[in-house]
Amino acid sequence: MKNYSLLLILVLFATSSYSQGLKNKKLENYKGFFNFYYEVKQDKIYLEVAELDKEFLYVNSLASGIGSNDIGLDRGQLGSDRLVKFIKAGNKILLVQPNQNFRAITDNSLEKKSIEQAFATSVLYGFKIEDTIAGNYVIDLTPFLLQDTHGVAVRLKSQNEGTYKLDLSKSALALERTKAFPKNVEFEALLTFEGEAKGRNIRSVAPTASLISVIQHHSFVELPDNNYKPRVFDPRSGAISISYMDYATPIEAPIVKRFAIRHRLQKKHPELAMSEAVEPIIYYLDPGTPEPVRSALLDGARWWNEAFETIGYKDAFQVKMLPDDADPMDCRYNVIQWVHRSTRGWSYGASVVDPRTGEIIKGHVSLGSLRIRQDFMIAQALLNRPFANYDTNNDPMLKMALSRIRQLSAHEIGHTLGFAHNFAASSTSDASVMDYPHPKITLKDGEISLENAYTDGIGEWDKVTVAYSYSEFDENISEQEALRDILKQAQDKGLRFISDYDARASGGAHAYAHLWDSGNSASEELERVLEVRAQAISNFSKDNIRTYETYSVLEDVFVPLYFFHRYQAEATSKLIGGLDYNYAVKGDGQLVSKTIDVALQNDALNALLKSIAAETLAIPRDKLALFPPRAFGYGKSRESFSGKTGVSFDALSAPETASDMVLELLLNPQRANRLVQQKSLNKNQLGLQDVLHQLVESTLGKSHKDDYLAEVQHSINVNILKYIMNLAVADASSFQVKAIANNAIDNILKRIYDKNYDSKIYGAQYGRLIAEMRKHPDKYKMQAAPRIPDGSPIGTDMCNYATK
Repeated sequence: MKNYSLLLILVLFATSSYSQGLKNKKLENYKGFFNFYYEVKQDKIYLEVAELDKEFLYVNSLASGIGSNDIGLDRGQLGSDRLVKFIKAGNKILLVQPNQNFRAITDNSLEKKSIEQAFATSVLYGFKIEDTIAGNYVIDLTPFLLQDTHGVAVRLKSQNEGTYKLDLSKSALALERTKAFPKNVEFEALLTFEGEAKGRNIRSVAPTASLISVIQHHSFVELPDNNYKPRVFDPRSGAISISYMDYATPIEAPIVKRFAIRHRLQKKHPELAMSEAVEPIIYYLDPGTPEPVRSALLDGARWWNEAFETIGYKDAFQVKMLPDDADPMDCRYNVIQWVHRSTRGWSYGASVVDPRTGEIIKGHVSLGSLRIRQDFMIAQALLNRPFANYDTNNDPMLKMALSRIRQLSAHEIGHTLGFAHNFAASSTSDASVMDYPHPKITLKDGEISLENAYTDGIGEWDKVTVAYSYSEFDENISEQEALRDILKQAQDKGLRFISDYDARASGGAHAYAHLWDSGNSASEELERVLEVRAQAISNFSKDNIRTYETYSVLEDVFVPLYFFHRYQAEATSKLIGGLDYNYAVKGDGQLVSKTIDVALQNDALNALLKSIAAETLAIPRDKLALFPPRAFGYGKSRESFSGKTGVSFDALSAPETASDMVLELLLNPQRANRLVQQKSLNKNQLGLQDVLHQLVESTLGKSHKDDYLAEVQHSINVNILKYIMNLAVADASSFQVKAIANNAIDNILKRIYDKNYDSKIYGAQYGRLIAEMRKHPDKYKMQAAPRIPDGSPIGTDMCNYATK
């Protein structure tokens, strides 16, 4: 009895001490999905945990960024999202992330338990119980919020910008956007990182590079109800997918489950052919976006409503301005943000997704604000004397730039609707905004025309992928059969879907799916683009800049014109050793895979040889006079021509760079391996020996009476030699490729040591390079050509889309 009384006293004392924990503190109360309290004096947030073991979403993001595209920490950037729950363990409350990659979808609780015990979970944080309120546990959330959850320090280190550590003495909670709502609570913290700045990027954007302060955002979000029906993923649909392994699957069925990600969308009146939605999908534009960009972004975003109308929805997709009192980081809003960086860069669309089902909870689009200026500059470079009469005659350039922004808005929103890139769209009459568009510049009566540079409106493929992901079906109709029929109708119309990896110029081989290309035939379009480029270069003059602008600006304007053909050349290179194939499934009747016809490969090779001809790449003499040494205060940037002549413009390095960009792709070891294989299967096919023979004959086998063209030719020739030597030694080259490359080198040696070779001096140098490579093949390293300036967006080679 005494022991029982003592135990009762201890329990009452413990309960009393908990209840006194917050009683004497001055607190601001927030009521919502989680109730929480802010203590001004200690700058602390206390969270009330009402339900243990109840799952919810935790999303971290970056409310304010660093401003460098290369570093990749942008304002509004979504981080990770996790399905989590609070559990009690002893005197602690743990925030636990269950493992969603491995599941057992079954009513058998023991079978579910076996999966939970088989794979690791993650405890994200442990909290001391500070108090109880009406039976609910109260924890100090502050240390959790003051973590570097977004991985800023890790990112800075991985980018070689320096080693930084979180400085809590210079960090604090940020209350401006710390709010509570019925279905979500939002928290923010100002975090300061201290370290030694080592990279040029961080030094270029931070006021004090040793101290980096950003605001990180944290969202706790209620999970959606169980009324959402997941849609099965099909690789032909253009949808982005989630997947997991379901160990309760019957043995005869696939264990990996794949579902398309999509917003929830239901008709108010499903019996009608056209109906409003129960809840429309609404996107909100950042009110900080200036005009005329604002109107262009709104116009492009609204294109998607046409696709939803084709499946019977009225005003199901809407775009509005974000209300003044709304927070773009609030998980209740789909947002289009206008993001500023120190350089132009990539735009991207990310989504917060329910990992259980694939339902999109929030779409978040980030559009780089400097992208529009690049399109303006491209137009400025292409036009004939745009500033000859009026320095304010911006209309043609601005019109083209804004048409690109409309397409960009639609493209990135498409990712957040659940759609992947479709890089085959340009070969099927520009059937999708989910392709990367290159401006279609035409010659009209011998003059450059920008009239139809970019398409205006949603594409036919976009309607297909919307239909697959968002159509509702009568309960008497088999959804699986209806979805297959949607894809079959698209196939019958000649529409195709090929996505990211297959479109890459380096490893990819698809003949009709490319980045930043145009036209049904890559090689024919390259020929046409080279004609446009030649005409624009012929027209180029001092009147491509405004009066009183320095000629250094004129040189920068010339850069995108000189390399105007770069992406079409990339596309054409993929035809060499290329394939035509689909993401075919058994029974759909599609082409599975075939080698590209030899005639098409020869056309591609001829177009590429033209693109690296000295006559194509030599900058006309009269244009060279327009590029004096750089003016004071206008130094070179990453978007300038590179050279080896000091302050003067290097007329020989520009052709070396331009030919290098083509040869790097044409003589890629993987492509060479495919050429050998294809020739072995069909003797009439184009083989590696054929490619190297034509390449050498058109370059090292060519001579020029004009001294300037002759020197340009040697700048090209040295690239030919180094890439053939690379094929001879590269680990990625097959035995056969190395043999053929060495044979080509032997033939080059015979050529340069022939008594009739026109340049004994350069021939001897070619011989030294070959001798050094053969003496030390294991140490051979290609000499880098002068760096090509950055292309359309700076950074990597694709826009980003992610399910977060």
